[in-house]
Amino acid sequence: MNVLRITEIFHSIQGESTHAGQPCVFIRLTGCPLRCDWCDTEYAFYGGSEWSLDAIIEKVRAYDCRLVEVTGGEPLVQPACTTLLARLCDEGFGVLLETSGALDTAPVDPRVSIILDVKCPGSGMTDRTHWPNIERLRPQDEAKFVLKDRADYEWAKEVIERHGMTRRCTVLFSPVFGTLDPRQLAEWVLADRLLVRYQLQIHKYIWAPDMKGV
Repeated sequence: MNVLRITEIFHSIQGESTHAGQPCVFIRLTGCPLRCDWCDTEYAFYGGSEWSLDAIIEKVRAYDCRLVEVTGGEPLVQPACTTLLARLCDEGFGVLLETSGALDTAPVDPRVSIILDVKCPGSGMTDRTHWPNIERLRPQDEAKFVLKDRADYEWAKEVIERHGMTRRCTVLFSPVFGTLDPRQLAEWVLADRLLVRYQLQIHKYIWAPDMKGV
């Protein structure tokens, strides 16, 4: 429980969520049980190296940045992830967890802000969704829908309405990079007067879209 397999730890500009634009330290854990059609981090499925929790904390401290995101892959696939999250909170960091939503978020420290990726049909992974996670969303959390096409958009609208999600937390809509025209998605959101936050992955505009460690 004191060791995690890590793909990379790096300091960058947060590219998504309500924290977009802020400097952030990213801890990318290795491994994921999902295989989304549009995944942009397949390099995190395998490999990585083992780090003790103490070594991870020391590395994060060295960046002198108070915002930290634990991501993957799917970070919750490693049991020690929840221990790391709690320790980061104890250190006084603002802690974000980006998760696919396929695994139970109940064990996560309540001080952590969860960014829950709700898998649309275009991902091919909708059937892996752990739906009780949505009922646990709080105002400090965010729900992210990555949309591949109009069918994904209509599906996301129905899910948001059924679960009253915009009353629970911030809801993020993002186009699959290089697949769905960003302007098209913006026009759909405006036409339907949706109470969602539209976002682009700004790190893919600052650096090359396939660049690692940013």
